Formats: sequence, C-alpha cells, structure tokens
Amino acid sequence: MKSMTGYGRGSADGEHFAVSVDLKTVNNRFLDVHLRLSGELSSLEPVVKRQISSRLSRGRVDVTINFERTAQTAYEINRPLIAGYVNALREMQQEFSIGGELDINLLARLPGALQPARDGLSDELVAGIEKALAEALDQLERMRAQEGETLRKEMADRIGRIDSLVPTIENAAAGLVDAYRARLQKRIGELLNRNGQVVELDPGRLAQEVAYLSDRSDVSEEMVRLRSHLTQFSEALNSNGDTGKMLDFLLQELNREANTTLSKSTDLVIKEAALAIKAEVEKIREQVQNVE
Repeated sequence: MKSMTGYGRGSADGEHFAVSVDLKTVNNRFLDVHLRLSGELSSLEPVVKRQISSRLSRGRVDVTINFERTAQTAYEINRPLIAGYVNALREMQQEFSIGGELDINLLARLPGALQPARDGLSDELVAGIEKALAEALDQLERMRAQEGETLRKEMADRIGRIDSLVPTIENAAAGLVDAYRARLQKRIGELLNRNGQVVELDPGRLAQEVAYLSDRSDVSEEMVRLRSHLTQFSEALNSNGDTGKMLDFLLQELNREANTTLSKSTDLVIKEAALAIKAEVEKIREQVQNVE
C-alpha cells in the first residue's frame, strides 16, 4: 500500500549542464501531473509525463525541473521585438517632440530581447533529465510506501474494532424475539383489561405479530454482508497494487450496512454498536482518501 503524499528529488550533471527535479504529490482521484519547465525544455513535457505515469497511478504531481547550462551560453537577439520597441519610441518622440537618444541598457533589459541560442536539446541532456526524474521517483515512492504502511496499520486496527462490534449486534439481535413477545403481550393485555375482566389472547395471532416485528428488525443479512466486506477490506489492505478505489467502495458498503441496521432496530445496544461502526468507517475514510 502506498500513500499519495510524498516528496522526491533527483539530480544529474553533464559536461555542459546541471539539472535537478523536484516532485511533490498529494491526494487526487486521478493522476494529475503539473509541470514547471523552462521554455527551452517544453518539448520534453510528453517524455516527463510518460515516465511519471509509468510509475504512479493516482495523485496530483507537481514537477519542477531546474536546468542550468554550465558552459558559456550564446544568446540570440530578438530582432522583431526590439524593432517594434524602437519604432514605438521614435513615434513617441515625433508625436510629442521628445528629445534624447535610445539607451542600449534599456533595450537589453527589455523582457525577451536577448534569449539563449536554441541549439536543440542534446541526447546527453535528455538522458540526464530522465535520470534525475527516475531518482526523484525512487525517493518519492519510498516515502509514499513508508507512509502507506502507517496508513495500513491504522486502518487495520479500526477494521478490527468494527469486527469486534458484530458479535455485539448479533447477540443483542438474538434476544429480540423474546423481548418483542413479552412487550407485545404486556401491552395488548393492558389494552384489553377492562373493569377487571381479562381477555384471553390468541397465541397464534400473537406469534404472527411477533414474527412480523422480528422479520422487520432482522439484521442477520446485514451482518453477513458486513463480515464479508470486512474480509475483503482486510485482504485489500494486505494486497499489492493500487487499492485506494477498492477500499473506498468497500467503505461505502460498510456504511450502507450500518445505516440499514440502525433503521431496522430500536434496540439500544444494537443502535450504539451500529453508530460506533459508522464512526470508525468515517475515520477510515479520511485515511483511504490518501491511498493510491
């Protein structure tokens, strides 16, 4: 099991460059990669995304690639940009009768006036970025695995608490038939007792009513399904691969069985146990949101 939260960093050096890659991940339903690349490296975006998607399946991934040339850099003059700027300044001079000469320092500071020469990305540079990214992914996955193990242990403990509440509900439900019969018999007896005259109850009719009430409040099927979901959840916790979506689905089913149990029974013990199950499910849900 892996968490979706983590950090990784990798670096690589070549004869004429140095590059570093930083990865930060947080939870997300799908894999969502956000890149921060210089314009010079923009053509590598598909390569970077493909390498990340081969290792990660869920989570928001923020990728920052810092690239520095260590050899002397040649610059290109952005002639169209400078020409347009100069023409605009001269129009201003003519229209408003402004004197003065153009300052080369002003032109040099113009954003985009000077750009590194686009001599293409060498195979060595591409290989260096891929190496740095692989190193960052290795570190990221180690961190996600460590945090994932912590999440797994906590969720396993809470699943154990839910499992311990099932016998409580089953034992309380087992005595409901006798409790319904006694309560119904007492109530009907009170209603039929008039002026000291007691009316005999039809045992068959009483049994029918008790059976009807018992059937409406029977939670045995819910407990069978709940146990099954708990088993599947535990198996998923200890399996390899991406389990986040499966765990999220099983939590919905566990919550459904707890809600049905609450709606069926008026017994205080059963209701308290079902509410405790719902509380544990919500706490587990917070953890599952961060599982890959």
